[in-house]
Amino acid sequence: MNSREEIIKNYINGYNSFNTEMMSRDLDENLLFENISNGNVTDSLVGKQEFMNQAEQAKSFFSERHQKITAMEHFENYSEITIEYSAKLSKDLSPELNIGDSIQLSGKSIFEFSPENKIIVLKDIS
Repeated sequence: MNSREEIIKNYINGYNSFNTEMMSRDLDENLLFENISNGNVTDSLVGKQEFMNQAEQAKSFFSERHQKITAMEHFENYSEITIEYSAKLSKDLSPELNIGDSIQLSGKSIFEFSPENKIIVLKDIS
């Protein structure tokens, strides 16, 4: 069985290489995903397939994207990583965010694990 650290690194490597199969390898079928920005849930979905569909769709927004893990802490049934995020847009996302613009931000992700070491909750917080 892979360690949580290996599972998280696999997920991040899949994200960075636009590989949704790699990203979803260790997700539970009933995954809960939440994106939280400035304390507000901006996106929420349930299910591995729903997550994969959303991840496939999100790939088209970026010509480049990279998450770098700057810290990782493990607790009883979850792990928390701190990340530095950078991306270059391949689509206009808003009047302020246009094709070719670069995004840089810091954030964290919380991975909650089942007893079988599957990711049952994933929260991206920025």
